[in-house]
Amino acid sequence: MPRKDYIRVGTHYYKYIIYPLSSGDETEKLVLWNIETIVRDHGKSFVGQIPKYDGFCLMPEHVEYKESYKNHLNKYEPIPCKPVAGDYSKIIAFLKHIFQEQIEIGLDYLAILYLKPIEKLPVFCLVSKERGTGKTTFLNLLKLIFGGNFTYNTNEDFRSQFNSHWSSKLIVAVDEVLLDKKEDSERIKNLSTAKTYKSEAKGVDKQEVEIICKFILCSNNVDSFIHVELGETRYWVRKILPFETENENLLQEMKMQIPAFLHFLKERGIITPKTSRMWFDFKLYETHALKRLIKVNRNRLEMQIANTLIEIMDCFELEEYCFCIKDLQNNLNKTNKSNFDHSSIIRILKDEWKLVPNKITSTYTTYLYASDGFLVMNTNNKGRFYCIKRVWMKENFDDLMT
Repeated sequence: MPRKDYIRVGTHYYKYIIYPLSSGDETEKLVLWNIETIVRDHGKSFVGQIPKYDGFCLMPEHVEYKESYKNHLNKYEPIPCKPVAGDYSKIIAFLKHIFQEQIEIGLDYLAILYLKPIEKLPVFCLVSKERGTGKTTFLNLLKLIFGGNFTYNTNEDFRSQFNSHWSSKLIVAVDEVLLDKKEDSERIKNLSTAKTYKSEAKGVDKQEVEIICKFILCSNNVDSFIHVELGETRYWVRKILPFETENENLLQEMKMQIPAFLHFLKERGIITPKTSRMWFDFKLYETHALKRLIKVNRNRLEMQIANTLIEIMDCFELEEYCFCIKDLQNNLNKTNKSNFDHSSIIRILKDEWKLVPNKITSTYTTYLYASDGFLVMNTNNKGRFYCIKRVWMKENFDDLMT
């Protein structure tokens, strides 16, 4: 039921309405309502009885929720369920399917959402080529738990300049995500760690607001749903397996257990201590699925650079290889019969691989492809050279190593 029928926030009047859903459930919405209609429906004297607030605020809280703070209406909504002790076995079994060996981290992730909603968390990605894995069910479960503080976005919503409908939400989820442009990924990364953001609605000036969004992305495009670069630590990517047997009533069964699950989270608390801006140490949520995504996202030049360096290191059994840009450019052009420009190579080495050249011009030994296609050693070269170690190549390009 609505908290109140009408309110005034600043100079605008609003009405709480009950909106029916196709599932048979209902949700509460706050919509603009003009004063003339209120007077016609209830008379002039009624207007003076309407509660008044100076403005809106965003104060996310679940356990001790407050409707207003210092005469500002809380835009954050109370969640539908209160914690009550009971059976939550269906939810735990489902979460074990989603998180597998990372179940404890997964429970901490949910506990942080519930107990410390203002904290930043990794961008959680659920991927699988198969259907019937539970990705969408996971999103639907969170929607049931967090109610109006959860919203679904489309790919186009992220690219639109108008974001007021989701910028104040706790969870922003995208099912069947395809944000494969670099600017898409940059935007999500920035939003996942930002404290404030410019919220914009049609016909309304931009406003700087606090942002508490946590992003959850689901996709069947395992290797190409988003652009992720080497060294990125803000994505938690899990490959989800199909259920052995599907239960069409699973979501409804879990819905009945939400109060007990919230009680469990409250009693369990958060086990993993905060060690980074995304709460968890990256090593705890780094996965093979993320490593694969990064490798597939690397562009053609990067992979050719890696292949060329590995070939040279393997040929001469080198633990470290030193080279100047002109050396690498020569080797790439000889082995690929293409003309790679100087600036593109530097971008890969400096921006993607974070390599730094020697500070001063020095003598070094390198290996170059001769005109006959054979590698030869060149000594007494001079320049500001780069050095790369085999162990680093192994860590980042293990699938290319012999």
